[in-house]
Amino acid sequence: MKQITKYIAGLSLVAFTASCSLDKEPYSALPDDGVLKDESKWPAATIGNYSLLKEENFTRNYFQMGEFPSDDVALSGATTDPLFYSYTYGHLTNQGNTGQLWRMAYKAVNGCNRLLEVMPEGKSPAVNQLIGENLFIRAFVHFGLVRSFGRPYSQSPETNLGVPVVTKYDITAMPKRNTVKEVYAQIVADLSRAKALMNNDNTSSYASKGAAMALLARTYLYMGRNDSAAIYADSVITSGKYTLAATAELPRYFTKSNDINNETIFAIHHTLQDDRTWSSLGSMYYMSPGGMGYGEVYASQSYRALLDKYPQDVRHAFIQPVYLKAQSGQDSVDAGGNKVLASRNNVPKWYILKYSNQDNVPTLSSPVVLRLAEMYLIRAEASAKMGKAAEALADVNIIRTRAGLSGNALFSSANMQGYASVLDVVLDERRLELAFETHRVFDLFRNNRNVFRDYPGVQPDHPQTIKYTDARVVHFIPESEILLDPNLVQNPIQ
Repeated sequence: MKQITKYIAGLSLVAFTASCSLDKEPYSALPDDGVLKDESKWPAATIGNYSLLKEENFTRNYFQMGEFPSDDVALSGATTDPLFYSYTYGHLTNQGNTGQLWRMAYKAVNGCNRLLEVMPEGKSPAVNQLIGENLFIRAFVHFGLVRSFGRPYSQSPETNLGVPVVTKYDITAMPKRNTVKEVYAQIVADLSRAKALMNNDNTSSYASKGAAMALLARTYLYMGRNDSAAIYADSVITSGKYTLAATAELPRYFTKSNDINNETIFAIHHTLQDDRTWSSLGSMYYMSPGGMGYGEVYASQSYRALLDKYPQDVRHAFIQPVYLKAQSGQDSVDAGGNKVLASRNNVPKWYILKYSNQDNVPTLSSPVVLRLAEMYLIRAEASAKMGKAAEALADVNIIRTRAGLSGNALFSSANMQGYASVLDVVLDERRLELAFETHRVFDLFRNNRNVFRDYPGVQPDHPQTIKYTDARVVHFIPESEILLDPNLVQNPIQ
């Protein structure tokens, strides 16, 4: 099994990463040529590229910028953290989190490109595996960037601008933004090649053939290529490599290291030495009994209303109510004997637990990027859009059954539970199962649906509606990058 060590991570950081922007010379404590020409160092350098995904500026911003614009979360107060602007849609051209994500993302891309330029395909199965892993990282990073900075694929991808596609290491380059269609085409090309080169021997902390197929399934779904999305999702499901966590184990799924979760396909692995305490991803969602974490972003009222339709749904374990305490230290109760829910600025406190308490450490988690449950729901959505209602509902029911639901809580053509369409069923199931994992807002916008917030929070309007056609559905390109690269064009302000 591979192990990420400080030495290995440092090797790649000093040898392969660009500095703060695309057009600056990388600093180098170790001669590049010496590392690039030494095949024995390629595995260490590849692991160093994974370490860049683990950096706070990537992980925290990738997951927060992908989740905070959704209707699953409620921010309970103003904050100087730029996540405030991602949540409220009051985007700025000099917004801190966008700049951090952009710079760290292209560091990772350039790290991959340096290696891809020197590793000869076909030299050995081991080298092919390394090539595939670097292609996967490059594709994943481009995918994350185009989701946040480019409009949904369903909206004129031939003309709407995405992000620069960078496949060559060139410190003098001034790349322009490629169209959304061009970015997705490169993602598909990288993943298709990666799939052919890799095996499935890696743990979920590293790329594998299964991870490439899973990200291809998601990519094709975003592109509206429903036939391909269903094929790749099915390939992952039937591979035998992954299994859904059992119902009894599901509540503890996110408290375990990804390496021992057979449902996880790819995650950004964190160990105790990677714990960022107050700067961790989970610190905004949860405060431990000992006071670790801010705990200022809560599960929204609308999400909880959907979840509460079935109290027996074990996915209730992923959120936690916070109750007022009496002087005795016990939970306060009202005149009727009911516990009194705590609030912050009139926003009910419901902690989100998917990024906390790994190995009993309050702020430690290994954020999950791809897991098997998503593959069932990708196949379900693709089936729904191809008119295969029975197949779509069957996949939804697999996920609902795993969540502890049965009988009339399951769907059939004769029991649609008030839903107007099978697609509506699938999208709500995606909301329940994949909540807080950076899917919801993209699910809405790519399906030409609006974000509607009619619950307490610091959103500027009550209720707040963000139309899928609104300019605000994407973040601004960091102004600092435009100053360095005049070929970059800003997203429209209105």
